[in-house]
Amino acid sequence: MTSEYLWYIPNEVRAGHRGDDVVDGHNSLGTLTAQARAIETHGWGGALLGAGWGRPDTFTVAAALAACTTTFRPLIAVRPGYWHPAHFAAAAATLDHLSGGRVLVNIVSGTDDLAAYGDDETDRARRYARTKEFLQLVRQLWTRERVTFRGEHFQITDSTLALRGEGRHPRLYFGGASEAAERVAATDADVQLFWGEPLDGVRERIERLRELGGRLGRALPPLEFGLRVTTLVRDTTEQAWAEAEARVARMGAAGFARDANWDLAAGQGRLQELARRGDVLDENLYTAPARVGGSGAGTTWLVGSAADVARSLRRYRELGVTHFVLSDTPYRPEIERQGRQLLPLLRD
Repeated sequence: MTSEYLWYIPNEVRAGHRGDDVVDGHNSLGTLTAQARAIETHGWGGALLGAGWGRPDTFTVAAALAACTTTFRPLIAVRPGYWHPAHFAAAAATLDHLSGGRVLVNIVSGTDDLAAYGDDETDRARRYARTKEFLQLVRQLWTRERVTFRGEHFQITDSTLALRGEGRHPRLYFGGASEAAERVAATDADVQLFWGEPLDGVRERIERLRELGGRLGRALPPLEFGLRVTTLVRDTTEQAWAEAEARVARMGAAGFARDANWDLAAGQGRLQELARRGDVLDENLYTAPARVGGSGAGTTWLVGSAADVARSLRRYRELGVTHFVLSDTPYRPEIERQGRQLLPLLRD
């Protein structure tokens, strides 16, 4: 099965995200376009764009970068409480048409600064029920004419999009580790994204999601799986571990603050628990960042030479993971380093 390798663009108002280089105009169109073009040049398929109320609007950034590139595929994070599904379906279908089918979508249901943009759905069960309706309605609008939908959270009548993807539509990625999230992924997502968990945890989740999809009557093609993780690659194993340990020491000394929203997420809780099992799992999955404030993809790192990290990623691939979203800081130089050193080993 063909694997997909994406990078990450933080899309932050403040410079220095997770130790990135602090440069003038770090989030200008010129700088972001240079990153996207470097991603194209060095063999990556595209990039996940950072999302959240405190960041520039992700869809707008994705549209600008799609217009400035030729093969770059933006993985656009979308919150059902931020978008109405009909509005989003129309916007995404339009951008997918204009970009020649390059749009990917990552549905996010975790907590955010909900009240800031008028969302008041704080109950997890109801939030995931709304996400399920969002996924179903967006997919129907992309694939059918004259859609009428009567759900608990969304209702539309006799709706047809002006552009419906010309026989194609964006893939729908989804994350979440709670029971409610897994039930949504098992039936209505195209790709389930995992954080950087050990192999045994990923194997267990893949088996559970496949079984759950069968039990719940999944009607879509089989669910695919992805991994979002930091990859700290250096020329030698020793250099990589020296840098990883020094970086964790700097994070601890700086008193990095963890985002309070992450503490509420089931997936983040799983990652923090890993640090109690040991600083290093599966040979080179480094969990120590969790102890000093790491969150999201910055909580666990795959550390080593390109050969070490490629070997680890191939083990995830053997479990059934075929979509990889990798990154390290400083982001721009690492696009080139890992594109040159790591990607060829993964494609051999």
